This record gives sequence, structure tokens and C-alpha cells, in this order.
Amino acid sequence: MVSERAPAAVPDREAVLEALAVVADPEIPAVSIVDLGMVEDVRVDDDAIRIELLPTFVGCPALDAIQLAVEERLAGFDRPIEVEFGFRVPWTTDRVTAKGRERLRASGFAPPDEAACPYCGSADVVLENLFGPTQCRSLQYCRSCRQPFEAFKPI
Repeated sequence: MVSERAPAAVPDREAVLEALAVVADPEIPAVSIVDLGMVEDVRVDDDAIRIELLPTFVGCPALDAIQLAVEERLAGFDRPIEVEFGFRVPWTTDRVTAKGRERLRASGFAPPDEAACPYCGSADVVLENLFGPTQCRSLQYCRSCRQPFEAFKPI
């Protein structure tokens, strides 16, 4: 007797968002793509799970890695995954969640629009180089504790 496999239940949007909440940004692994505010839209229907992500910067070199990580994370839902990067709505640093800002700070990365050292909290910081290791980051220096650190460029 041949048994047929029952179709997988259609996951709800919240289950997909919960799964995406553990997909780390490949360049800043302390924070997820959800907490960075990159997830613009999640649509789930009988045919597929469709995700629209907002790049933090046009030309971000990590987009392929992020897409692959999303596809791998959602593969357990046993349905086609469609990931697209949209530009209809621009990503801005305002999209970073409070949890994301705290995780950035805890990892030694200054959260967007916070002119304070993530190590000692001092506001006596200077811009060392507008061009950090990636297009969306700059290098800062704290005059109080003498620690260099990275920060998002305000967008």
C-alpha cells in the first residue's frame, strides 16, 4: 500500500517572522535582519512564502548571503520561498528596533543616530573615517576610553 504524504500546513505570517528573527545579518551577526528592519513584507499563501527585504545600502555585497540564509531558514516550512529585495520603500536607520539597537551596542557597534561610545557611553566621540568596512558603516573613535568602534551611517 502506497501512502501519500499529506500537504504541509500553510504557516502563518507570525511563524515566518519568528523564523526570520534568528537570521543574522552576515556583516553584523549580533543582530537579526528583523531587528535591523530589513523585512518589509511577508506574504504566505497556498503557493509560496514571499519575503520582501530592504537592503541597508544600494549595492550591499551581503545580499546574496542574506537571501540564501532566509531560504535555508524557511526551508522547514516545506513550500517554495521567494525572496526579493525591494527599493519601493527605502531602508533607513529608523527601522532598527530597540532590541536591535541594544544588540548593536552590546557588540561594540554604535546604534544609528546615537552619538555615544558603545563601550563607555561617552559622547566625546569623533568620526575617524566616513568609509568603514562596508558602505553602510563608518569608523568612530572615543576620546574617553580610546576605543575605536563602528557605527551605521545615518540614512
